Amino acid sequence: MFSGDDASYMARALRLAERGLLTTAPNPRVGCVLVRDGVVVGEGWHERAGLPHAEINALQQAGSQAAGATAYVTLEPCCHQGRTPPCTDALIAAGVTRVVAAMEDPNSQVAGQGLAALQSAGIDATAGVLADAAEQLNAGFVLRMRQGRPWVRCKLAMSVDGRTAMASGESRWITAAAARADVQQLRARSDAIMTGIGTLLADDPSLNVRIDGMDESYRQPLRVILDSRLRTPPDAKLLDLPGETLIVTGAVDADNEARLTRTGIRIVTLPTQDGQLDLPAVLQYLGTLQINEVHLEAGATLCGALLQAGLLDELVIYMAPHLMGNAAHGLFALPGLEQMSQRIKLSITDVRAVGDDWRITAKIEK
Repeated sequence: MFSGDDASYMARALRLAERGLLTTAPNPRVGCVLVRDGVVVGEGWHERAGLPHAEINALQQAGSQAAGATAYVTLEPCCHQGRTPPCTDALIAAGVTRVVAAMEDPNSQVAGQGLAALQSAGIDATAGVLADAAEQLNAGFVLRMRQGRPWVRCKLAMSVDGRTAMASGESRWITAAAARADVQQLRARSDAIMTGIGTLLADDPSLNVRIDGMDESYRQPLRVILDSRLRTPPDAKLLDLPGETLIVTGAVDADNEARLTRTGIRIVTLPTQDGQLDLPAVLQYLGTLQINEVHLEAGATLCGALLQAGLLDELVIYMAPHLMGNAAHGLFALPGLEQMSQRIKLSITDVRAVGDDWRITAKIEK
């Protein structure tokens, strides 16, 4: 059904889509390549939410050469009016004769209707080339469209013996500068950076993106604090940094809310279970805010609770070449795991050196 050339051009479109890694949220990252008679006549990617989609940018570059071309798009072209007009209309008007999408759009406003609209106009429109790679690029958007919650990526730093802090609580710095800089890239691609109140009280983190030379137009990810009893101190460092902070609590405390009320801080009260926040409800709420990817940096209790609730999707573990001893803190609090049959299985997708440390990326098998 699809040729080697189809795969090659789609791979090029995926590389284009990656250029929008930090800027397209809440929209997906999309690339488009227009090919006529074996020659690329136009290409483009979705650069920022609210700006033209990848197909429009590629069509503008191709001009009249788009007539009779094949469009390779990493996601099914939209067929509804959003902040920009339907891409299907533009492709039809340009005279494109074939459209190859990597995958169908999971958004219920599209979901096959874009391809159907193109087919009704006489265009050969299909999907399925490099679909897995396309879905991986937009894992958060896809999960939010399908399940209503964002993709949760948990970042951890540990020693070779799996420890995250000394028995005293001291944890700075487990990894070296190169690994810490690499973490900033993970933060930058995320829509929200989340932690728990325990980490906030212990470390007073910034939870922001710090990359030299970053464009001033870059919007900091939403900082999310899970604080069931609303213990966030008013002088916490992150509350006065640029960007927005969301405090999710289960307590109704007018006095504490008043102390925390200032520009850029939102407080929302969500359900609790046994005094702890209902974690599925938290993630569903973040989904309503159009959060695609959550970057989690938290302690063993919150990380373990999310893992046992089936709400962690990916682990990124930075392993430093040293030992911290059996009294030091571990990665996860996982009460109840007592037998080999209860193990939580991981699928390692990438291992690579980052300076003196190693980065291990793994998905949670569900």
